[in-house]
Amino acid sequence: MPKLKTKSGAKKRFKITATGKVMYQQSGKRHGMIKRTTKQIRNLRGTSVLFKTDGDNIKKYFLPNG
Repeated sequence: MPKLKTKSGAKKRFKITATGKVMYQQSGKRHGMIKRTTKQIRNLRGTSVLFKTDGDNIKKYFLPNG
């Protein structure tokens, strides 16, 4: 059986923590800040954790070696 390759788009977007959770960067902060409220911009800061089922799918299909 051939080796499984990691999807190169996924390795740029997701990071697996030591406990096996999948972290991702919040979306919606690239442009158009004028139309977003200050509260929205503040809450979109930093990274957050995917739900368990979504994280399991990411690890299975896109990051098999992660």
